[in-house]
Amino acid sequence: MKKKLLPIGSVVMLKGGQKRLMICGRIQTMAGNDVIYDYSGCFYPEGIVDPKKMSFFNADDIENIYFIGFQDPEGLALQKAIYDLGDLVVKDGKIIEAALKEAANDNGETS
Repeated sequence: MKKKLLPIGSVVMLKGGQKRLMICGRIQTMAGNDVIYDYSGCFYPEGIVDPKKMSFFNADDIENIYFIGFQDPEGLALQKAIYDLGDLVVKDGKIIEAALKEAANDNGETS
């Protein structure tokens, strides 16, 4: 993971979007999906009204940033930990480092 990610609480508009989203998760995947997205978001200003209507998107999908969310030492430490991660994959519904999946496969575990 080499991208700089926006903090939780940031408010953005996606390309072609008609309603702003507030970022409420970073490095996310949808249940039953092996795709890893940079962000999950909910409509702004409503917030999470229905978890089934969360939006999943990547940094490249953002057209405009309206607000950059709260940042403090704890959030910045998490941001650094995210930067330090290697390539990521989804295994058994969880996001893990690709190297861990390869090691498990080398030990005879199935994907």
